[in-house]
Amino acid sequence: MNIVRINSRNVIFVLLAILSTTLQQAHMGHESASKYVQKEANENSTPAYSSIKEENVRLCPSGVACTELHSNCLKCNLNPDCEYGNEYITNCSVRENVDCIGIHSFQKKYICRYCYQTEHWEHECHQKNSCNSVSSPRQYYRTNCTVNGDILCLGRRTFMKNLLCNWTVGYRWSTALILSITLGGFGADRFYLGHWQEGIGKLFSFGGFGVWTLIDVMLISMRYIGPADGSLYI
Repeated sequence: MNIVRINSRNVIFVLLAILSTTLQQAHMGHESASKYVQKEANENSTPAYSSIKEENVRLCPSGVACTELHSNCLKCNLNPDCEYGNEYITNCSVRENVDCIGIHSFQKKYICRYCYQTEHWEHECHQKNSCNSVSSPRQYYRTNCTVNGDILCLGRRTFMKNLLCNWTVGYRWSTALILSITLGGFGADRFYLGHWQEGIGKLFSFGGFGVWTLIDVMLISMRYIGPADGSLYI
C-alpha cells in the first residue's frame, strides 16, 4: 500500500509540473502574438501616412504658379452668408509648406453655393456597375463625388450623390438587332447579349419555330431586351 501511495503522489507531482509548463508556454505565446499584432499595426500605419503624403504632393506640386494650385492647397475666406448663385471675389493665400511660383496671396472669383450644389461637369463621381441600367423604373445608386480643384465652394469638397445607373461595357444595339434578324433562330442574339439559357432554348427549338425569333426581333428593336449584366447599349 505504501508503494502505491508513493507512486500516486509522484504521478500527481508530474501532472502538476506538466500543467505549469503548459500554462507558461501559453502565456509566452500570447505575449508573442500581442507583440506581432502590434508590429503589424505599426507597419500598416506607415502606408496610410505615405498615401496621404503622396496625395498632398499630387495636389500641391512644387514649381507651379500659386494661382493654379488645387483649392485644397489654398486658404480662402468664403462668406457663408452670401446670396446663393451670385458671384463674389475672395482673398486666398497659399497654405504653409506649399512651394509655388508667384505671389502667395491673391484674389479669386467664386459662386455662392455649397459643393454638393455644383454642376455635374464641375465634380467627378465614382462610377459603379453594381446596378441594372435597363430596369424599369430606372435605378439610382449612391456614390462619392469630389469637386474639381479649380472650383471654390462652401462645405466639404467630397460629398455623396445619387446618380442614375447608366453604365455600359460595349454591347451595341445595332449588332444585337442584326443578329436577331439574321441568326435569331439559332439564338445568336441571346448569346451575344449574355442570355445563355434563352439562347440554348432558341437553338434547340429553332427559335420557337419562328415565333420566339419574331418576338425577340420586336423586343430588341424597342430596346426592351438588353445585355444580361444590366448595362446599356452604346
